Amino acid sequence: MERMALHITGERVADELLSNDAFALLTGMLLDQQVAMETAFTGPEKIRERLGTIDAGAIAATDPERFAEIFTQTPAVHRFPGSMAARVQALAGAVRDDWGGDAAAIWTQGEPSGAEVLKRLKALPGFGEQKAKIFLALLGKQCGLEAPGWREAAGAYGDEGSYASVADIVSPESLAKVRVTKQAAKAAAKAAKG
Repeated sequence: MERMALHITGERVADELLSNDAFALLTGMLLDQQVAMETAFTGPEKIRERLGTIDAGAIAATDPERFAEIFTQTPAVHRFPGSMAARVQALAGAVRDDWGGDAAAIWTQGEPSGAEVLKRLKALPGFGEQKAKIFLALLGKQCGLEAPGWREAAGAYGDEGSYASVADIVSPESLAKVRVTKQAAKAAAKAAKG
């Protein structure tokens, strides 16, 4: 699986970590809620810097109070540091226990189809249907995932040129397009509620 260099955060060190560490990328996706995408995806680098590692086994084994403190240091890893620290530790525990500590095994072990990868992602703590589809699209569009049927399994997020999620961010220009798409979707949802 050929990995591309990711350009999600605009911060070289954070983007390099996301590009080179599957668990860091998975963690960034988990953190991507109720904060700006760049904030979410710089989270793994803040964790690595403060804890000294982004290894799933090490994170799962860290004292929960200590791990929560890592999230509250300025700048905070997430605007909801306590609950998100617990979610990251739950994710780390699942990767350690179910995937031998190798996050990439979720999408590579046994040469799974796109539907199987989606099923595996949805089984992870903190990954619902939408988050799993976005992450699957990110793997397919930017990380070289060749699982048969990944675009179909990712739904609209898998569409070429959709600019619907982090899966489509490859530059500052594409980030701006994704923001416009997301704002339009929010406005439409708000209008539908009446």
